Amino acid sequence: MLWIPITIAAAAFQVARNALQRGLLGDAGPWGATLVRFLFGLPFALAIWVVVALATPAARPAFGPDYWLPVATGALSQLLASAALLVAMRRAGFAIGTALQQSSLPLSAIMGLVAFHDRLSGWAWFGVAITTVGLAILTWPQDAMKGGAVGPRPLSGALFGLLSGVCFGFSLNAFRHAELALEPAHRLFAAITSVTIAQAMQAGGLTAVLAFWRPAALRAVVASWRTSLGAGFCGAIASLGWFTALAYAPAGPVRAVGMVEMPMAALAGRRVFQERLTPWQLAAAGLTALGVALAALS
Repeated sequence: MLWIPITIAAAAFQVARNALQRGLLGDAGPWGATLVRFLFGLPFALAIWVVVALATPAARPAFGPDYWLPVATGALSQLLASAALLVAMRRAGFAIGTALQQSSLPLSAIMGLVAFHDRLSGWAWFGVAITTVGLAILTWPQDAMKGGAVGPRPLSGALFGLLSGVCFGFSLNAFRHAELALEPAHRLFAAITSVTIAQAMQAGGLTAVLAFWRPAALRAVVASWRTSLGAGFCGAIASLGWFTALAYAPAGPVRAVGMVEMPMAALAGRRVFQERLTPWQLAAAGLTALGVALAALS
């Protein structure tokens, strides 16, 4: 049962990473804050990969076209998803943005069915439906629920949150198939290798783009290197925790336990960013968590 505290620790580090990234939005902007996750997490990811590679001498990775295409498209989708999530957190709130990230569950299920012919059980689809209802309540503008006019920032925050879910859903499917193509006999090695390669692509590509397009954002990232290093470290440790837990237990229970991230995010939003959730939002977040748990455990 060691995987349970490991999963909880991974969720905590992920919330910490998101909070540190959100704090960088003011100076670095969404793209600079997105770069932090990949650039400053890369050294830690490489160190983790070395340990896993040394512990898996029998691994025989197959770096062919069937691997490079999904890992590259997954890396791009995850990069776009991270930027959209940060904008959603700024406009809709930290806790709501974290909950909106769970939209990747129904979206990835639908994408997996259409694009890859993956199959889910009836209970899993019921969980997807419950999650969708919870997310619909979360993304519905609060002013509209009170009968008032809808402002542009909450509405755009919800739209960016759903865009984040679309991109995360696509990247989940892409990375899954990349790992299966790389080394199906050693899943942990394939996952860590794919994460490290994708992170190198994301860090190198986004750094080059910002150097020409937004050099001020790049300078802001470098100037805040202490916070950036902390975000990178938390991200790398979170990834290590998730994949270690998955090595000891099926993905369903791990993902269900990982829903502890939502109350952690609500607490962080209240303590760090002075955010308050309405009773409707709290109920919708609980409904979303129930749906994810049903879909994961079935």
